[in-house]
This record gives sequence, C-alpha cells and structure tokens, in this order.
Amino acid sequence: MAVPVRFTLNHEDVEIHVQDPAATLLDVLRHDLGLTGTKSGCAIGYCGACTVIVDGQAVPACLQMVGLLDGRDVRTIEDLSGPDGLDPVQSAFVKCAGLQCGFCTPGHVMALRALLDEEPDPGEERLRQTVDGNYCRCTGYVKILDSARMAVSLDQALTKEAR
Repeated sequence: MAVPVRFTLNHEDVEIHVQDPAATLLDVLRHDLGLTGTKSGCAIGYCGACTVIVDGQAVPACLQMVGLLDGRDVRTIEDLSGPDGLDPVQSAFVKCAGLQCGFCTPGHVMALRALLDEEPDPGEERLRQTVDGNYCRCTGYVKILDSARMAVSLDQALTKEAR
C-alpha cells in the first residue's frame, strides 16, 4: 500500500505516494520526480554529491528517508536562480572555473547556498569546512575555494542591490 507524503519541493507543494517510506529522497528525486541535478555518489552520506537543502540545512539526500519529509521544505539544485539566470553561487563556480568535471558541483553549490542563507558573511574557516564536506575527485579544491569566496561577494552584492 502506497503511503502519501506531502512536502514543499522548490517552493511548490507536492504529494507523492511511495511504496517504501524508507526510500531515500535521492531516489525519489531522481527516479520518481525526474530531478536529476542531484547526483548519486557514495550512497552513504559521505561524499556530498547528493546534497540538498531541507528546512534550511544542507543534508545528504541519500540518507534522508522520504517518509520523514512530511511537512518539510526541500530545495534542490533545480530551484536555484538569480538575476542573470544563475544563483550567485552558480555564477561564482562559472566565473572561477570551479566546475571541473561537474559531478560534485551541485553538491558543492547546495552546501554553499545553505551556508550563505544561514551565514551571509562566513569566514575562510567556515568556507573551508563547507567545501571539505563534498568530495571532488578531479584535481583539487583551489578553484572550488576561489568559487566559494567569490560566491560570498556576489551574494552580498545581490543582497545590497535588493535593499
């Protein structure tokens, strides 16, 4: 028997019926809802590739049971946007060439988006801690950290414009 689950996904109310409430949010997003921007990496919550934002917190979608989402707010990479079409964090990754192969990028972007939503002016250590939670297997973190620093600047500039 399917179990109904109601939550907000990218600012829209959704109701899905799942056969297994213990199914992961990652599987539901990718296979049931067609939102493939969230990547599947290690499937044990370690690599950060599947990072989404649930109730304002960055969480690994591979560990989030969909049956526990009732009434909660979920944001995925598909939700992000900004004045030029991209969220400031996404723009920073483009401008600093922080994408490399791109597989880990959605996880990095969502983790940084959650950080900047909670803490608009994070210091270097907070940026490093946030980036450290997502694995990049390409080359390294120099351009990703450059992107994180630029994301702070772009996000702050956008906030000032909005005032």
